[in-house]
Amino acid sequence: MMNWAQEITRRKLLTASPFSIGSLGLESLLGSNEKFSLIGGPAPKAKRVIYLFMSGGPSHVDTFDPKPLLNKRDGEKVPAEIVRNHEFAMIKESQPLLKGSDWKFYKKGNSGIEVSELFPEVGEVIDDITVIRSVYSDTFNHDPAVMFMNTGSVRFGRPSLGAWLSYGIGSENKDLPAFVVLASGKNRQPLLDSYWGSGFLPAEHQGVQFRTKGDPVLFVKNPDGVSREERRRQVDLINWMNAKRFDAVSDPEINARISQYELAFRMQMSVPELTDLSSEPEYIKNSYGSEPNAVSFANNCLLARRLAERGVRFIQLYDKGWDSHGQIVSDHTERCKSVDKPIAALLKDLKQRGMLDDTLVIWGGEFGRTPMSQGSGKGYGRDHHPHGFSMWMAGGGIRGGHVHGATDDFGYFAAHNRVHVHDLNATILHCLGIEHERLTFHHQGRDFKLTDEFGKVVKDILS
Repeated sequence: MMNWAQEITRRKLLTASPFSIGSLGLESLLGSNEKFSLIGGPAPKAKRVIYLFMSGGPSHVDTFDPKPLLNKRDGEKVPAEIVRNHEFAMIKESQPLLKGSDWKFYKKGNSGIEVSELFPEVGEVIDDITVIRSVYSDTFNHDPAVMFMNTGSVRFGRPSLGAWLSYGIGSENKDLPAFVVLASGKNRQPLLDSYWGSGFLPAEHQGVQFRTKGDPVLFVKNPDGVSREERRRQVDLINWMNAKRFDAVSDPEINARISQYELAFRMQMSVPELTDLSSEPEYIKNSYGSEPNAVSFANNCLLARRLAERGVRFIQLYDKGWDSHGQIVSDHTERCKSVDKPIAALLKDLKQRGMLDDTLVIWGGEFGRTPMSQGSGKGYGRDHHPHGFSMWMAGGGIRGGHVHGATDDFGYFAAHNRVHVHDLNATILHCLGIEHERLTFHHQGRDFKLTDEFGKVVKDILS
């Protein structure tokens, strides 16, 4: 009698069931460049995205949106008509006090865009950036706001932007996930797996979290005493059983498991080399401020460039600690110092390698922070603020040295050329050659899309 290791070969596994493997596609298992094409989309300017997400919400009036009138009227009560019927997360006063910025703004680059002294290094590359000063969202609490920014909905269970891109245009590298997540910073708000989840899309499209300290990917390493050959035989057996199970129940999630087992096996070889930053030249590591074996935003930015070089479609960096309800002066000084140099280095590095033209880089958080103070004195902070805040974009398909939109004189409402979260996501998809209304998935009786019921491309920021 033949044992299972002799009986099952990879070729037999891939051809065992026309329903199980056929529905998944041999190209998908072995790594195709694109899962399918989206007819009617624009010519893509970007091939990939690096999304720098400042979790907690950076203050727009202290970073990229100078407000002279707010500074002039510092300490006065905010006009009642502005805050009428508005709720805040923590502020309890009906008319809190206006609070100008503690930092100076300077015109930077040939474009003369005003940037806070908190971002001197980013200011040096501002001519490659479009600053959007008129973003607004629909919710003011962290978890639903992060969900909304990433999935287009405040509800759990929707696919994230990275998952949509993995589903829509796949990966350029069969040995790595299409969607990778990296985290750094202070642990003030938890990062939920739902932020990079696949929702109702097949599970293979969810983000995979990499680490820059310890094992790069949890649970992908072989246990002690298990050789690669033994692991190969185990994976073949598991996939054969999954294929048989699919033949019986036709559950598409089973096919996703087969794909994920194959990817995990290949990642055992590709990931260790990828995450070994010691192979980078010293001058590159110094430009980012990278430190060996540290969990840092700098290391994550350098790793993001390496992931982008290897064809990962969507790389999202979460930096925690931006929720400054108190002590905003010390908190924002620390957070900005930790991200400023690596961000500038990333943009310069991509540009020097000829990659910035087809890499879309995005910076921002789930909302901004109030132009009124929370608390008083040196320990003041700023509350959550979804009504008008700043984000920026650079690279693939985006104009450089440009400012789009504006908030009002106090930095409270997005007042000119307003950009809703759905508009932002529609624009991101456009840069990647995807018409946002055509990227859909039929679920529970209707077609869902990232931009839900509306959204328009912000054409003014396109190159």
